[in-house]
Amino acid sequence: MSGETIATAHWRALDREGEDTCRLSRLDNGWMLVGHARFRDAQGRAALDYVIRCGADWLTQSADITGSHAGAEVALRLARNGADWVMNDTPQPQVAGAEDIDLRFTPATNLMPLRRLPEVGRLVTRAAWLRLPGPRLDALTQSYTRERGGLVGYVAEETDFSTQLSVDEHGFVTLYPGLWELDHGG
Repeated sequence: MSGETIATAHWRALDREGEDTCRLSRLDNGWMLVGHARFRDAQGRAALDYVIRCGADWLTQSADITGSHAGAEVALRLARNGADWVMNDTPQPQVAGAEDIDLRFTPATNLMPLRRLPEVGRLVTRAAWLRLPGPRLDALTQSYTRERGGLVGYVAEETDFSTQLSVDEHGFVTLYPGLWELDHGG
């Protein structure tokens, strides 16, 4: 199940104490991200591990998130069946139609839409956006637009957030201004 490793990334948080390490692997029927996020936020310390499985088309199929956040244990399984999503087997109709999972605590989940983004053009996608504590799962409409100088314009519609992302040849974010930076030494 581990597959062939295609790329790895190690980010450091710019807005708090924290880091995230992620590995991208090719599977027989798609792709898998395996990551380990360690950080401190306003709620306290977090040690979260995640496994995200995508089809060959880079659409998210499932995500498992385990560990702890602010002293509470986290054990979540998010899965997509067609247009429908469940979280720990409970239907999540508010995110029906979402193509991706967005884990708020890591830049790794930008990878899937960035891999689908055309060389010239724009991609609009709907993500199931996981926030902790909670857990809370909401729909988040995201757009990615290739810009000059290798940058990608990013907009999250429901939060009215926008920025320019720097991205490497594998699709990993190398700079998420104010939030994450690829640690080339890590």
